Order: sequence, then structure tokens, then C-alpha cells
Amino acid sequence: MRRSANTDWVASLSPWPADGFGTERMRELLERLGNPQRAFDAVHVVGTKGKSTAARRIARTIGGAAYTSPHVSGWHERLDTDAAGFERAVQRVRPAAEELDATQFEVLTAAAFADFAARGVEAAAIEAGLGGRLDATNVIDARVVLLTNVALEHTDVLGETREEIAREKLAVAGPDATVVLPDTEFAHLVAHSEVGGAREAASVFLGRSVELADASLPGRLELRGGEVRDGAHTPDAVDWLLERLPEPHEYVVVASILTDKDAAGMLERLARAGRTLVATRSTNARALPAADLADLGRAWFDAVETIDDPHQALRRARTLGPRILVTGSLYLLADISRAE
Repeated sequence: MRRSANTDWVASLSPWPADGFGTERMRELLERLGNPQRAFDAVHVVGTKGKSTAARRIARTIGGAAYTSPHVSGWHERLDTDAAGFERAVQRVRPAAEELDATQFEVLTAAAFADFAARGVEAAAIEAGLGGRLDATNVIDARVVLLTNVALEHTDVLGETREEIAREKLAVAGPDATVVLPDTEFAHLVAHSEVGGAREAASVFLGRSVELADASLPGRLELRGGEVRDGAHTPDAVDWLLERLPEPHEYVVVASILTDKDAAGMLERLARAGRTLVATRSTNARALPAADLADLGRAWFDAVETIDDPHQALRRARTLGPRILVTGSLYLLADISRAE
């Protein structure tokens, strides 16, 4: 089925700003829309791994909506709505966004905020995109900020050390915000902090201890019989995934990895899950060519195959073993979801 006009328009936009990262254009866009971000309270979720699932579970716990990225099942997934709702949300912001030449992520963020306001959402969990300080989501005054974890990523933009990256991510926290941290390592970077995770963030937001509601998103530790799908995109994220794989660990690994990721570090760890790699390439422009990924993988895998098309790669993997692990990038999982 062909996508609708506004969805096609969003897909055609550049996700990267031509004039560098910053919040100035985002603030101007929201001003033209009546500042919908002021209509709801929020938990701001930053970190390297696990942001989307944490945001969705927090949203369900506090009785609100979640804004997440990227998506696997379709663009609507990001706005916690359906396809028709996504179309309406984008239409609300499109005229102003076109006038300002907004980026894809700015449009999506504005559409989420405007949609939440129109729906009467009173509480939301907002996942940051890249970093925090210069991210388009850093226009909300969140009472609670959750840092899921910190690993080396986007070092050309966020910094070369974990502390530099943490400082960029935690810059979203205002002086009165309570920041929930996974441990005390970066507590010196914020004014008010507690140690915990998504449950503690929801509890702080609500002002009482609560149990975290169940919620799931496609491609986030998604179990399908003998097949596991997860968008792990850093070596630390792969370690997290391997700890949660159903036993025994003997999988055919189907992987696509972006060029700005530590592909070698990820592949070395993925080889613990199985000795066969089917290297492929997602449709994201930053994905490594399948042949290059295969060349890297031969250092750790006994058997390596190269299949450019992700759907064909998965079909081939299913002939090689009963257990399949599809990982390396959420963009790979999105490609497979579309094909299915």
C-alpha cells in the first residue's frame, strides 16, 4: 500500500541539518505552532541504549504518550499513534515547517508535541535523538530526566570520552530537574539526582513509588520463536543483548552496521552468539556496504556470507540454522519489517 502524502513528504526530508545542530529553528517552529510543548509535563529520556523502551514504559506508567525514534513498524510508531494519526500530526506542522526548511527530526518532534497537545496529553516521555544539548527535543522543561547509560557514540559530535558525552546528554536537565542516573558516575554533572532506571523516573514524576508498566516496541529485544531481533548499535549494547539471549547461544547472525559505529567491536562480541554471519546492508545511506562488513566479520566468524538485500539475507539465514539473531541497526529491522 502506498504511503500518504504527508508520510512521503517526511520521508523525503534530510535528517541532518545543513547549518549544524542547534535548537534555534526548532524553537521558532514551535513558536509559530503556539508552543504545544508547554501543554504537557514530561520525562526526558537520554542515553545510548534502551531509550525507546524506557520511554514507552514510562509513558504507560504515568498515563501519557511516548515520543521515540527511530521506528521499525512505521513512522507512526514514533508518535505513539496509528498511521492516520501520524498523517494528521504532520499536517498540523507542515506549512510552518516548510517555511522554515525544518529537518526531518525537527518536523517529527514538532508533530509529536503538537499532536500530544491536540490529543489532550497531560504527561509524556520524550526520547532525545542525538545527544541532548543541541537536540531538537531540548526545548521542553522536563521535571524529570532519565539517563539510561553512556557509551562511546557519535564522538565527532558529542565528545571523545564518556564524560564528555554524558555532559552533552545531561545538558537537557534544567536547574530544578531531578535526574535519574544508572549509578553515581556522573552525579557531579547535575544539581539533583537519584540512582535508578525507568521505574524510578516514573516514580519521581508521579511523586510516589510505582511498578513499571509493561510495554514493548518492535525491534527492541523482540522474540519470535527461534528468531531474535534487536537494534543493538554499539559494543556495549551488544553485551547487553547477549546477556538476554535465550539459551543456547548458537545463532546465525544477520547484521547491518552504520559506518559511524564501532563495527569491529560489535562483530567481535556478536561472534559469541554464533559462528555464522550473513552480512547485509540497510537502506540507510550511512550503512556499511555488505561486502565491507563481511570482510570485517571474517576475523571472528567461521562462516561469512554477503547478501545485500536485508530480506533476502534473512531468508538465507533461515536455511542455515534454527536460531537467528538480526541486529546491528534499527534501520535494518525497519527494512525487514517493510518487506514483511
